Amino acid sequence: MKITMLVLAVLAWTPAFSAEPVSAGERLAATCTACHGAHGNTAGSALPPLAGQSRETLLASLKAFKDGSRPATIMTQLAKGYTDEQLEQIAAWFAAQKGERP
Repeated sequence: MKITMLVLAVLAWTPAFSAEPVSAGERLAATCTACHGAHGNTAGSALPPLAGQSRETLLASLKAFKDGSRPATIMTQLAKGYTDEQLEQIAAWFAAQKGERP
């Protein structure tokens, strides 16, 4: 019990790590990396790279997946799980990434 109290006391007085905060868009976009690659760079893949596309284009695609006007096996189901605000955050985050395409 004394060791637990000591650990808690040390943690309370230890300054937090100075890691940069993760934005909501980055956190939400993390679920996209399995198919679209890190930071949305899928060069050489059958899937379109998301990095560097305009926010408007990305958001229009995401909303079309969500409302079913752009059918897709996986994206239609995934997009339905996000609010419009979350889709906007995802689109903004990918738009801000640098594309690694030639």
